[in-house]
Amino acid sequence: MTPKVIIFDFDGTIADTVDALVTIANRLAVEFGYIQITPEELDLLKNFTPREIIKYSGISLFKIPFLLKKVKGELKEKIQELKPIAGIDAALIELHNQGYRLGIITSNSQENVTAFLKNNELEQFFDFIYSGVTIFGKTTIINNVLKQKKLNTQAVVYVGDEIRDIEASQKANIKVIAVTWGFNSPEALAKQNPDFLIHQPSELMEVMKVIS
Repeated sequence: MTPKVIIFDFDGTIADTVDALVTIANRLAVEFGYIQITPEELDLLKNFTPREIIKYSGISLFKIPFLLKKVKGELKEKIQELKPIAGIDAALIELHNQGYRLGIITSNSQENVTAFLKNNELEQFFDFIYSGVTIFGKTTIINNVLKQKKLNTQAVVYVGDEIRDIEASQKANIKVIAVTWGFNSPEALAKQNPDFLIHQPSELMEVMKVIS
């Protein structure tokens, strides 16, 4: 079956939010009891899985849900300043014009994502947005989306910038395109054996032609 639905991660894949998230995380470090991230440490963390990042930071697992809620709230104040990844808007337009259904699954809030898409005139290209993912994985929400939308796994491709995106897609039995312009390093992504590893948004259409 030819894939017809492309599900995107949001932070780091569509929206250039990595720097903003690091700034917010550093500002909340003392309150939540973890180490601040230096530029050198950020390079190190880009090779880590979510569990390894949590262990390295020293944050209590019990505090993570509260931290995520606060990060989303602070990110809301920066939404007006955030821009799409360079070239992603053109790629989304091309994919949409080629007849692909586009969606988003994110651990960010739906409110933040919707505001960002409207600010950058991208909201008309997406059929659905689902949020509420845990720090460790997206498998459950991917499976829920597949069920609710009545989608065959062979009809869906996931696009994300993190190790957890690859892991979740593989567990959900859908193809995954890992992108190197977000959080995790190209080397860390490659180790997880995604179906495709790309370096520019312009490569998305070419990959979809290969899959089709």
